[in-house]
Amino acid sequence: MTRYASLAVTACLAAVAGLAFHRVFGFGPVAPVAAVAAVVPTVLSGLLSGPRKSGDPWPLWISLVLSVVAWAGTVTGTVLRPTLADGTLPQALRDGVLSSWKAILTTLLPAPAEPEYLVLVSVVVWLAAFASAELALRTSLRAAPCVPALGGWAVALPLGVDGPGSNLPLAAAAVALTAVLVLLRADGPGAGVAWRPLAAGVPAAAVLGALAFAAGPVVPVGARPYDPREQVQAPPPQQRDGVSPLDRVGGWLLRPGEVMFTVRSGRPERQRLAVLDRFDGVTWSSTARFVPTGSRVPEGPRPGERHEVEQHITIRDLPGVWVPAPDRPRRIDGLPVVVDPESGALAAGRPLRPGQSYRVTSVVPEWTAGDLAAAALATDAEARAAIALPWGPGATEPPVQIAEFRRFAEAATRGAGSPIEKAALLAEYLKRYAAYDVTAPPGHGYRQLDYFLSEGRRGTPEHFATAYALLARTIGLPSRVVVGFRGGQRVGDTVQVRSGDVLVWPEIKFEDLGWIRFNPLPDSGRRAKEDDSVAAGETEQKLEQAQKAAASQQRGEGPGQNTEKGPREPADGGGSPTPWCVFTSVAAAVLVIGYVLAVLLAPALRKRRRRAGPPAARITGAWHQALDHLADVGLSTARTLTAHEVARFGASSVGADAHGHLGPLADLVNHSRFAASHPDPRAADRAWEHSDAVGRLVTAKAGRVRRLRRRLHPRSLTGRSGGERRPPAGRRRVRGPGG
Repeated sequence: MTRYASLAVTACLAAVAGLAFHRVFGFGPVAPVAAVAAVVPTVLSGLLSGPRKSGDPWPLWISLVLSVVAWAGTVTGTVLRPTLADGTLPQALRDGVLSSWKAILTTLLPAPAEPEYLVLVSVVVWLAAFASAELALRTSLRAAPCVPALGGWAVALPLGVDGPGSNLPLAAAAVALTAVLVLLRADGPGAGVAWRPLAAGVPAAAVLGALAFAAGPVVPVGARPYDPREQVQAPPPQQRDGVSPLDRVGGWLLRPGEVMFTVRSGRPERQRLAVLDRFDGVTWSSTARFVPTGSRVPEGPRPGERHEVEQHITIRDLPGVWVPAPDRPRRIDGLPVVVDPESGALAAGRPLRPGQSYRVTSVVPEWTAGDLAAAALATDAEARAAIALPWGPGATEPPVQIAEFRRFAEAATRGAGSPIEKAALLAEYLKRYAAYDVTAPPGHGYRQLDYFLSEGRRGTPEHFATAYALLARTIGLPSRVVVGFRGGQRVGDTVQVRSGDVLVWPEIKFEDLGWIRFNPLPDSGRRAKEDDSVAAGETEQKLEQAQKAAASQQRGEGPGQNTEKGPREPADGGGSPTPWCVFTSVAAAVLVIGYVLAVLLAPALRKRRRRAGPPAARITGAWHQALDHLADVGLSTARTLTAHEVARFGASSVGADAHGHLGPLADLVNHSRFAASHPDPRAADRAWEHSDAVGRLVTAKAGRVRRLRRRLHPRSLTGRSGGERRPPAGRRRVRGPGG
């Protein structure tokens, strides 16, 4: 009976270890795979555990071979079934087993619930379940069957270290199941189930698991968890689209009525399409390192203020693979995409088709004047690359336009002291310098921008944004260009975003804030685009006002001057508690809770130990248990009285009814100690019946409060009785049997 009960627990341990992959895939995809992989090998091992006609159990190698065959058949019919149409079983197994871990490490979590990924869960759980079952059947070590499940945890935890959710409840369940398994195997794998210890131990295991769950969040952890993704190289950047969205801007503006996509949302927002951060002298392109994702997009810099917006977007005539979404997207459902973790840009694996729809949730930042006024330029590797000014393809010397662009930018930002002043003044200068004209010839290389700034002075959003980004780089401002859409025309409950709503804007990178967009487009161009459309301008207006206010504060202008260079520190006594205070409080709470649990559990554990062993030891344990009960009514123990003297003194302290139990118990103790014959198990059972009855009488006499107060005393942890404790003065001294 113990054998099959242990197998049920090992299967649960393996399944719990498999559910720990929920931070990688989510509970929905993982639960059925973990359940099948935990149950099938356990049942197979149980069926093969019975002895053959020869009396010997089946060899281990037979169980191993049959388990491998069963796994191949099971995983082929369930997990890998969708992939077999595109290849052979060996190829599917090779790609799934050998490559899935690396694919997961290069995927934003939660990973897609694809067969080639989920096969890793099946392998890990199956091995853990098979090894645990065989250890439970073939060894007598109590905790050995728990070790394979720990191996499953060792795989799941590193792979899901960056995923959503928490494994704390599963860890608490694993602790409780481990305790139950140890209790079941207390007398070896072939023994029957000891129902009494198990009935008392299962609630204790549940309490242990609950304590692990409750203590998990308050355990002080000082180190950041190891993330293996930092050691795995992401895939190299690749061209996602044959035609850059920036090259399409001019054509879209000349045909403004084409519906690109529709949006259903309670709040209009600017839609970001493509982020272009590399300039080669002729065109802008993207260096994004796109990685697969199940639905999540990593969080960007956290502003002081932000708002969340959810949109349902349906593609109409939008070409290419770039997926529109407000900045910054956090989750996308309904469309398989790849994501650039740095910029949050989205792209589809294949060109978009009319009718495709998806739901995107974004957290839109709202930068304040205080945030921007104290901001410094970013100096990381991405920012250093964003100030590069290449000479151009095949050029052997820098183009003469670079020096002219630098003089132009310095004149436009003359008098500016801080980076935010330079960025804001440059945008304001371009607004007044050139006019908006959708018929201007497209192009954004050195020559086209030189003509735009020197002679034409008329252009589209493409010209204004790329000119701003190039001018910003000449004065040391890290810049990039973003293509997107704003506004749209409301039709019923949806907003139609048309080709004429296309917009291009530049962004500057600041330390701790990330990329901040600026608007160099003239007001006339914006008004022309917003005619008969939904003005998605609330967030933009706040941002422009914050930029102007920040620049004014840096110059010392305006009534709202703010010269603080960073966030205000909390006043003494009004801030958060120091780490030492938190650690001390947590340590004190843990010590108190640990002490209370120890003194409350010690008597139960001591009683369980006294009930174990041969009949003579159990009778002696029953006597010591009775002495512990009598101590609650003032009888301390020492080696001075015989067992029957103890019975008389106990009866006088507890009541006459106690003598009816203490007397027979004293007889049993003396007989087990001095008689020539050994006592039988029935005598041990009678001894414990008398001891338990004495305990009930003492509780009625002394009261539960008094017994609890005594139990909380540190002496209760020693567990000494029968002459092992020195009684206080004025109390009767009692000894154990045969004293």
